[in-house]
Amino acid sequence: MVMKQTRKGAAVLLSLLLTLLLTLLPAVPALAVGETYSITIVNEAEGHAYEAYQIFQGDLSGKVLSNVGWGDSVDGAGLLEALKAADSEKYGACTSAADVAKALDGGEDGPAAADAEAFAGTAADYLTAPKGSVDAPVEGKYAITGLPAGYYLVKDRDNSLEGSEDAYTNYIVRVVMDVEMAPKSDVPRSEKKVKDINDSESLVHAQWQDTADHDIGDRIPFRLMAALPANYSTYGTYALTFHDTESQGLTFQSDSVKVYIDGKPVDDADYSVVTEGIDCTFEVRFADLKTVTAAEETKAGNNSVVTVEYESVLNERAVVGAAGNPNDMYITFSNNPNGQGTGRTPEDTVIVFTYKVVINKVDNEQAALPGAAFTLEKKIKGETEDVWETVEVLGAEGDLTTFAFVGLDDGEYRLTESRTPAGYNTVEPIEFTVTAAHEDAGLRLTSLSGNAATGEILFTPVVDDGSLTAAVINSKGVELPETGGIGTVVFYVLGGVLAAGAGLLLVVRRRMKTENR
Repeated sequence: MVMKQTRKGAAVLLSLLLTLLLTLLPAVPALAVGETYSITIVNEAEGHAYEAYQIFQGDLSGKVLSNVGWGDSVDGAGLLEALKAADSEKYGACTSAADVAKALDGGEDGPAAADAEAFAGTAADYLTAPKGSVDAPVEGKYAITGLPAGYYLVKDRDNSLEGSEDAYTNYIVRVVMDVEMAPKSDVPRSEKKVKDINDSESLVHAQWQDTADHDIGDRIPFRLMAALPANYSTYGTYALTFHDTESQGLTFQSDSVKVYIDGKPVDDADYSVVTEGIDCTFEVRFADLKTVTAAEETKAGNNSVVTVEYESVLNERAVVGAAGNPNDMYITFSNNPNGQGTGRTPEDTVIVFTYKVVINKVDNEQAALPGAAFTLEKKIKGETEDVWETVEVLGAEGDLTTFAFVGLDDGEYRLTESRTPAGYNTVEPIEFTVTAAHEDAGLRLTSLSGNAATGEILFTPVVDDGSLTAAVINSKGVELPETGGIGTVVFYVLGGVLAAGAGLLLVVRRRMKTENR
């Protein structure tokens, strides 16, 4: 009886244990056969096409890959020989994929970054077909899914970013276990600036900006700048070229070019200035920025700034007014730290404005009056005292009635009538100020005015034309009597009256004498 109860109790206990085991089974991790994983690259930039190449395959447990063999995306035999040649100390004794994986192994956190980059650089030459790829981001992430366990090299598809504003990502090597990572890539930034000056008020140019105004003939300072990428040091070589395009109103002065790295001058033997056989005005080229021969502290590094400064002359073909004289630049640069590739930055533009003063010569009746000549001078700030420099003389020959002084900057001017129409009084010299405002936002000329300090003159501005127009009035001189004119006639009349009176008086006197006899 006791034995029967014992057996019955054991059966009940076994039943309870089986029930408990079935309840707990879902919580026990099972070794998944054929399970796949994903690599997610966090990158909001459009245009990338990432590919994942399986270098090693095996059994994945946590971060550890065991039973390692060559993956489906690599020529294992060729890679093995290349690794031995590249680093015999590390890979010299390796005979299999497992040996290479062990030599590369860096423990739980994977191989050191330098070892991983060197391995990836070698492996990239022996890749076959990718195991997975992705061509577009979703909510700022590129996800390569359906990957079997293994050790993967992830890279941008060859030639996918040629000529792009973006850069190729540094090779990524990872053991797959649903990993998410930020790519290691960056691009240089470029900008162009110009300097302004009011030479009636200052001896030095203002700060670097996007807009300026100048006189025709001025040598105008320009600056091009490239901020290198944060991963510049991962490139083996780095080509960098500045491309600058000037409008017809600007003449490039090739002898003025100066180049700096982080503010320190670069020897002109380290770059070339090219003006022929190109589709822009000039280029400043570094075939390989990493071979600059300047002192060590002048060599470029991550985030270094390369600067080109030069001058151009505002010439006689300059556009007057709001359309201005634009100047564009962009840079091309190495954009693939893993091999060959070239990117380019967006264009950046600055603009130079210039103006004109138009004088209409009229008489008191506002009729056009020929025969005058005018000299325009500009006040130039001096070290000790200001000086007046002649800008232009118009009307010295011919019978102009409209005088257009073209290609003027803001500043103080003096207009002198250097030849006066016959019969008219010379106008006193007129001093006036040209004032202009332009803003970097939109590269716009916003206002233009002329204000006279001496003389009665009123300027009418037209911003689009960049013109200030005014009338200068000449008054006639005083008209004096002329010989043989009306004055002589008056004398003749008076003389005749006096003669007639004298004759009449003589007759009267004779009669009186006769009667008295």
